[in-house]
Amino acid sequence: MLQPDSSLPQVPLRPAPWDLRGSGWIVAVKLPAADPARDAFMPPELAGQGRSLASYLMYVDYAESGCGPYRELLFIPGAFPFGDGRRHLTISRILVSTWDSVVNGRNNWGIPKDRADFEVRREGREEHVRVTSDGRELCALSFAPLRFAPPLPVHGALLPASLRTLAQRFRGKTWYYAPEARGRVRPGRLLSWRFDSGLFPDLVGTAVVAALKVESFRLTFPVARVGE
Repeated sequence: MLQPDSSLPQVPLRPAPWDLRGSGWIVAVKLPAADPARDAFMPPELAGQGRSLASYLMYVDYAESGCGPYRELLFIPGAFPFGDGRRHLTISRILVSTWDSVVNGRNNWGIPKDRADFEVRREGREEHVRVTSDGRELCALSFAPLRFAPPLPVHGALLPASLRTLAQRFRGKTWYYAPEARGRVRPGRLLSWRFDSGLFPDLVGTAVVAALKVESFRLTFPVARVGE
């Protein structure tokens, strides 16, 4: 499913660290233990070992990044055991709108990015996102913030790095990185969603714990630590 490295175009290399700014949505869901979405698109050596109180779907619109503006859709199914003896959250599936993000995301952090097309439409307070690849729809999402819900400030640096560290198994290695974020969030509603399970984990039917609108956030992605 992953677009092979050999098929990727040449783009300028933008090494870490990166500073990013943007907005987006986070949807926390509760996956049943045997739900196929937990292991979909995971490396075989990690499948069946995930745990988490919640899993996370994220849509992000980056206005600034180390490789320019781009859009992103990703899923974090839970925490999995890695070679450092700890469990870390990991991204199982991620689509981005530019090749620059694909190539540099793979090279800098071992994030298994694929490129796709994003169509974003706003109708009043509602936001509609549709993601396609070669004309085939992977996912469609609709959101709306809650009326009169004030934004709340958040600062990821208040969490120790050990709790912010993600890990990826990619190209036969393990990549560890601890992003730091700050910005504002406000509660919202997931109005609808649909997925093509052959191209993205199918979350329809799972219990939505929360939907949060993320506003005016800043994110720092550091240099990754790479191990075997």
